[in-house]
Amino acid sequence: MKQVRGNFVDIYSKSIYPATVIVEENSIVEIRKENQNYSNYIIPGFVDSHVHIESSMLVPVEFSRMAVQHGTVATVSDPHEIANVLGLDGVRFMIENGQHAALKFFWGIPSCVPATTFETSGAVLSVHDMDTLVKYREVVAMAEMMNFPGVVYDDPGVHDKLLFAKGNKIPVDGHAPGLSGESLTKYIAAGISTDHECSTMEGALEKLQQGMKILIRNGSSAKNFEALASLVDLYPKQVMFCCDDIHPDDLLKGHINRFLKWGVERGLNLFHLLKASGFNAVQHYNLPVGMLRVGDKGDFCVVSDLKDFKVVETWIDGECVFSEFASKESEPVAVVPVNRFNVSPLSVLDIRVSNQHSSFKAIGVIDGELLTKNLQIENTQTGEFLSSDTSHDVLKIVVVNRYSGGTPSVAFIKGFGLKQGAIASTVAHDSHNIISVGVDDEQIVAAINLLIENKGGIAVVNCDEQLVLPLPVAGLMSLDSGVMVASMYEKLHAKAKANGSPLTAPFMTLSFMALLVIPELKLSDKGLFDSNHFQFTSLFV
Repeated sequence: MKQVRGNFVDIYSKSIYPATVIVEENSIVEIRKENQNYSNYIIPGFVDSHVHIESSMLVPVEFSRMAVQHGTVATVSDPHEIANVLGLDGVRFMIENGQHAALKFFWGIPSCVPATTFETSGAVLSVHDMDTLVKYREVVAMAEMMNFPGVVYDDPGVHDKLLFAKGNKIPVDGHAPGLSGESLTKYIAAGISTDHECSTMEGALEKLQQGMKILIRNGSSAKNFEALASLVDLYPKQVMFCCDDIHPDDLLKGHINRFLKWGVERGLNLFHLLKASGFNAVQHYNLPVGMLRVGDKGDFCVVSDLKDFKVVETWIDGECVFSEFASKESEPVAVVPVNRFNVSPLSVLDIRVSNQHSSFKAIGVIDGELLTKNLQIENTQTGEFLSSDTSHDVLKIVVVNRYSGGTPSVAFIKGFGLKQGAIASTVAHDSHNIISVGVDDEQIVAAINLLIENKGGIAVVNCDEQLVLPLPVAGLMSLDSGVMVASMYEKLHAKAKANGSPLTAPFMTLSFMALLVIPELKLSDKGLFDSNHFQFTSLFV
């Protein structure tokens, strides 16, 4: 028998009272009211309702070590990043690695691998593969249906997957940035129940009013909490919190507990915040996660106050898996890296662009958003080849097929702000080819070749200086500890900022510049892509 004392926050009666929570084996057997007050508070554990673990650059067991320190007891994770690299084998790797973690990992079956036919991925995930994955007890949903045109325009393959989810009685997560009107109605009618891509109240309200649930996202790049926070009180049963993509340095600072801090600062209802931070996800996905009732699993956390939500202890299945007073570090789990990488080094000749038109298109970056603009740039260059122009912040961007090589795709981008050097990454949603932005061809090629040499990672180069974080697991994740990865990532981040980038998260932003399913203009290994019209477009106007 284990006993935890504190001021008990009861989300069912919407009351707070001193109590002792008594746990036997893995469940709560009694909640006994007391007559004294305590300094700490016992609250339900937090659930990240939509996250790509791969974006933390940590394997699941290492993600768990960091997340439980912030009171997270479970995640609903979409492994489509590694699925785009390794298919079924990649998803199995994530599920099986997560089985060694303290945190409860639940998974959605990736619905769009590859995300589109307009890019080269490392694998295809078929309905047959889905039938294999749905048998895992940790699988609770079909992950985000990014191919909303396929839903709206009746693509047979897309609808086969939706029918599979319906037949297996699992919810389908959505991904519908900017979708509205009749198209949105049809998308929802196809059985898609959530969306985490809302960045405006107008868009969120239209979806909520048609019965969708909104996952308010605040990750390392896309930050929508500020715009959508009032939904927590307006629609307390239909809102959940998620990070979607979070880098290790941000995970070191906090996780879902930060949403509660921000919400309380804005005067939002505490009990509504607690529902959005776990309860609603448990109900929607039917998760075997306790919410502080007698008979529930012992999944909860103890916080020092109801203002900052600093976590004192985290309990999962009746075990204290984190305590600020004692080390609860579990034994390391041996990880055999899995990967797919087959591309030869580049030369500057491979990324030249002939100077032949009076104007050209550029991807317009919006800091803190996944959306981009389709810009037209007046061409003032006079040389034989177009190059980066730091004086106007118009830089060259390159995407290289890492699975079979070939001719790189080259375009231009505005908003990265680099004054020197180049940055590159093999974290490039969703197919995870190599992507790089830089101030000249030589440094772009140097950054790309550094990643080819390491078979994956993120890198910064500046003249003779080179800094790289190797990511040997699928070119997405490290084998090192979360603290070590966070430290190295912070160095890379600082170097990118020192080289001139004003972006909040340069590498996270870079990783979405190849994500074709989010408007307006993106770049794949096959060419420049107009996401509004869902077709390739010429670089030149």
